[in-house]
Amino acid sequence: MTKILFVCHGNICRSPMAEFIFKALAEAKGLAGEYYAESAAVSAEEVGNPIYPPAKRCLTQHGVSFDQGKRARQVTAADYDRFDRIICMDASNLRLIGRFMPDDPEGKIHLMMSYAGRSRDVADPWYTGDFETTFQDILAGCEGMLGKA
Repeated sequence: MTKILFVCHGNICRSPMAEFIFKALAEAKGLAGEYYAESAAVSAEEVGNPIYPPAKRCLTQHGVSFDQGKRARQVTAADYDRFDRIICMDASNLRLIGRFMPDDPEGKIHLMMSYAGRSRDVADPWYTGDFETTFQDILAGCEGMLGKA
């Protein structure tokens, strides 16, 4: 089983969206038993908080189910050993994850959009309010990731 950890700044928007979009895609492709996915934050700001309501609305509008009990958590150094892939939503997350995982000897840490063949960050809806663009970015990354399974 491949274990994936999606990471963003606060774990209330992009990374939980990625967690649940990925799970939905894997299930739709009959691959749910081959993957385990979670999400976490590089920051402690939102720890314990639920998924941001506009992110929940966007997932619901696309028919993506999610765990209502999901609460933000912060990345730990132990996550490096627990997960096979650690997928950051943007370059800032990639830089900040170094506080927890200063080395990546196994090449586990990647940017989400690299799986979509793009060298840019996943759009951050916290600043734009545009959850649809974020959803489409994450969807493209998740589809690419499953295509490289």
